[in-house]
Amino acid sequence: MARKPAPAPLQLREFRTPEEIDAAVGKFQRRIKELEELDVQAAILNETGADEVVRSNVKTTILEVFGADSPEFREHQYIRIWAGADYINMDQRSVVQATERGRAQVITILRGLIGRLEEKKADFGAAVAAAPSSYFDRLNLHPRISDVSRDLFMDGHHWDAVFAASKALVNYVKERSGRHDLDGTPLVRTVFSKNSSILAFNDLADQTDQDEQEGMMHLFEGAVMAVRNPGGHSFPEGSEQRAVECISFLSMLAYRLQEANRRKVS
Repeated sequence: MARKPAPAPLQLREFRTPEEIDAAVGKFQRRIKELEELDVQAAILNETGADEVVRSNVKTTILEVFGADSPEFREHQYIRIWAGADYINMDQRSVVQATERGRAQVITILRGLIGRLEEKKADFGAAVAAAPSSYFDRLNLHPRISDVSRDLFMDGHHWDAVFAASKALVNYVKERSGRHDLDGTPLVRTVFSKNSSILAFNDLADQTDQDEQEGMMHLFEGAVMAVRNPGGHSFPEGSEQRAVECISFLSMLAYRLQEANRRKVS
């Protein structure tokens, strides 16, 4: 005798945005309205099938919102607009009463599902509130970057913090290279040139080393041209998250700069 195949594992629906949740809530609210407007007595006595249409809509909406393998659909895939005993030759009055009780029960179920969705939406809000300010101190930023940017960032001046960090990085390049006579792109091109570098990120022993050296030079150029220079004039507006990403990038460069070796200039 063949074994019955095991059911697929449960899969929780992952909502990507609060707007997705709002759309799902809207669907369930429409189903609730359909239930509230259902003329149960007419549907039963006249056998219009309106109650079955509403039941099918409810089941389909749960499937669409949560998915076939979700705990929500598994629990309610056989949902009925019915509550109480069900036996052969029930009189129509009893059928109407059971359907009325079932309607109230299904409305309660849908409101429970809406509550579950609203909780998921609240989690989005908590995540936004927590990020990224609350994890700023856990980023392990280079001290030269953190020292000048942390207070500005935590006070809400996110892009002032980015600008301060970019200036600190350039000053760190000057300090480590001794080239206080240069600034901006001339500074980083001179200090990190693969042909006559003052600071090297590796032994420059082969083409791979030289490629890395040149790539790092371009990253420092990018930090100067795309972060520090605009910051000295009119820094573009951006999200708090983007500001953290810029500061993290500058911190990475500061750590690489700290690790770089000073080369003898012939």
